[in-house]
Amino acid sequence: MINCVKIFFKIFLLSFFLVSTSKAEGFTYSIGNFDHSDQKKKAAFFQLDYDSDNTLFSSPIGNFKPVIGFLLTEDKAKYGFGGVRLDYKLANNSILISPSFTPGLYGKGDGKDLGHVIEFKTQIRAALNLTSSSNIGVSYSHLSNASLGNKNPGANNYSISFQKNF
Repeated sequence: MINCVKIFFKIFLLSFFLVSTSKAEGFTYSIGNFDHSDQKKKAAFFQLDYDSDNTLFSSPIGNFKPVIGFLLTEDKAKYGFGGVRLDYKLANNSILISPSFTPGLYGKGDGKDLGHVIEFKTQIRAALNLTSSSNIGVSYSHLSNASLGNKNPGANNYSISFQKNF
């Protein structure tokens, strides 16, 4: 957990000083608990997302925007992903709710065996704007292989996050 926190703060500080504030896209840094519901295999994790402001396509429920990123656990499990998110701005743009769906590739390292290399992550993030270019939030996500493998234990995760836009 301590190594994840050190990495999180080094990347955060670097981006905080190097990033301008002209667009609503940027990086989201998260630290949290991977598979909190499995007492034997839960682990601290670090996640980095790049959230693009480009609209992939519009729909009646909102504009779908791309997100890519990776997740690393203290047990050396890793998950690289890419998918879509929706951004709902509430309370005069001071609150952001972002559901996302991101398929990706998972390597268990010394961590939990999720049953397949292909995993699907669904996530909901709620954030409070600190400034016009940053917010702090909480997220809840679930990884599942959608029964592609012989087993599908899944992983339930929660985290705190900081987003810096540029």
